Amino acid sequence: MKVNGTDYRTVWAEGHTVRFIEQNRLPFAFVINTTSSYVDCCHAIRTMQVRGAGAIGALAGFAMALACHEAPEKDPDYRKFIGNARSEIEATRPTARNLFHATELVYAAGLESPEKAMAAAQQVADRDASDSQQIGEFGNPLIRDGAGILTHCNAGWLAFVDYGTALSPVYKAHREGKKLFVYADETRPRSQGARLTAWELHQAGIPHLIVPDNAAAALMAKGKIDLVITGADRIAANGDTANKIGTLERAIVAREFGIPFYIAAPTSTIDPACPTGSEIVIEERDEEEVLYQEGPDAQGTMHRILVCSPGSHALNPAFDVTPAKYITGFITEKGIVEPEEIMKLVEARHASP
Repeated sequence: MKVNGTDYRTVWAEGHTVRFIEQNRLPFAFVINTTSSYVDCCHAIRTMQVRGAGAIGALAGFAMALACHEAPEKDPDYRKFIGNARSEIEATRPTARNLFHATELVYAAGLESPEKAMAAAQQVADRDASDSQQIGEFGNPLIRDGAGILTHCNAGWLAFVDYGTALSPVYKAHREGKKLFVYADETRPRSQGARLTAWELHQAGIPHLIVPDNAAAALMAKGKIDLVITGADRIAANGDTANKIGTLERAIVAREFGIPFYIAAPTSTIDPACPTGSEIVIEERDEEEVLYQEGPDAQGTMHRILVCSPGSHALNPAFDVTPAKYITGFITEKGIVEPEEIMKLVEARHASP
């Protein structure tokens, strides 16, 4: 996607150097970070400098490849080093399936050689971008001219290597000249909707409004919302889906008002080893993300301020699980399917080159 007229991916490699867009600085500053260390990549994932299922997966893959290059050349030290590195990478964000998908593939390649590990990591990133583009192709017909679309969290191109998932159909529809309007939930406490989704939509020239997280039901009651599309961080074998906290509420309310609720995600987000949503590990993040907010003053200097009752504590689950019964369908790179067909997509992915 373009930023100030230049095409960027969210995460990419140049030799043994990895570059990524620092999402914590957006939308106030566009900064690209550079590293050749898998430990730095772990820190970037853990601190949400890179966030979003596909972007996390791509950076985790590159981190695994960097670890292979950093490891001692001879066994058993080589295998021990990359095995420990894999565990460290996978501990950064326990809910995101794409992270584990990437480390599995790159680790297996790394057992053969560091060069094959980097090639595998690049393949993970390239496929993430192509899958996201296909999601836009399949999701576009769902968006009628004049539609109002609600999103939650950010599942645009910043959340993936390129194109995105929930926003990929929106970008495709916009390029085709359809008139549409996007309502972007703030998505507290990290405000991904207000900071990232809105920034993306503004860059693309797509009409939109940032709306409070608790405004969805009122907007639906007024007939403003025709379609809800969100991303996913992990999809269980039965179709239960983990996504940013608050997604479950949108799905329940959408069902009440008869509004289609779609999950847009590549098949790499499906976890066939996870039977239902109850087995998905939900990441609990630091309470300070709820208690404090950060932003610039008039001079552009960033400040962090307390916005809650001093002395009070906060609960900060990063995700919730939406049962499959509330999901109209999944928009994937293989097409649109209903929840009960989700495992067929896993088989199709393994069958494809």
